[in-house]
Amino acid sequence: MGKRSDSAVKLSIVVPVYQSADILPKLVEEVLAAVEPLGLADRFELLLVNDASPDQSWPVIQSLARSHAFIRGISLRRNFGQHNALMAGLNHVNGDFVVMMDDDLQHPPDAIGDLLDALEQGYDVCYTRYRHRRHALWKQVGSRFNDWVATRLLDKPKNLYLSSFKAMRKEITREIVKYDGPYAYLDGLILDVTRSITVVEIAHQPRYAGESNYTLRRLLSLWLKMATGFSVFPLRLATYAGFLLSALSFIMMAFFVIQKLLYPEIPRGWASLIATILFLGGMQTFFLGLIGEYLGRTYLKLNQKAQFVVGSTTWDRNSDEVS
Repeated sequence: MGKRSDSAVKLSIVVPVYQSADILPKLVEEVLAAVEPLGLADRFELLLVNDASPDQSWPVIQSLARSHAFIRGISLRRNFGQHNALMAGLNHVNGDFVVMMDDDLQHPPDAIGDLLDALEQGYDVCYTRYRHRRHALWKQVGSRFNDWVATRLLDKPKNLYLSSFKAMRKEITREIVKYDGPYAYLDGLILDVTRSITVVEIAHQPRYAGESNYTLRRLLSLWLKMATGFSVFPLRLATYAGFLLSALSFIMMAFFVIQKLLYPEIPRGWASLIATILFLGGMQTFFLGLIGEYLGRTYLKLNQKAQFVVGSTTWDRNSDEVS
């Protein structure tokens, strides 16, 4: 395909791809159908970031890029996770507006126009909120817990749902990609940069094919990124817990001394002593692990652990010519 002018691109759509070889042709078809009524058919790019998918996603992306000039494919050398794959795409966007969405078509492409309308009204970022979520119950519960934690750790507005389907201005993207740490959490980066954020409601569609790639382990990993990468509140919590336990221990000590003086016949309590030791030991181990998590992430950052590594692209990065 021929060379596209970066200056002509108004809209960039970034999609992390993992085990979606069967979905990608339909995704491209629906995205194109969604942007044509917006008058952007010749002024948008679709960046498909292959996160080392074990299926045929990369060959499919290469084939689609040969057929469509607006498609730009990026393949990472190993699996870095959804947020890091998005960061890889954000480092290569050219549009004035950037939309991020999943590859499973649960995010309806025809909602892209609503996201762009919100940005053109002056907002920096626009998130989506689902009317009727089609996720599994355990994932919905985990999402609510994540939302509750984000409200407290990141000072997130209570009415803001941190959806993976969102849009933002190019200026915000430029600030976000300055972060070069290995543990990227996009929503935390967005909230660090701006609070000019709005929300639009959309329908949540069933997954087009296959099953969700998110597991409980990945959700816990995402929670740790948020908790230890963008807030020191967990460390403050350890301080508060230590103070409260010290105060409680002093009160209990005074209580037992007085009780012994009043009732000398009371035997010494072995069970209560063991229970107290186990409780305090558990709390100490937990908070030592928490401190270790912070130190470990700092160590990896100082040793320049890669946020992502691009293996190949569907275009020549020197000449910006699609191959």
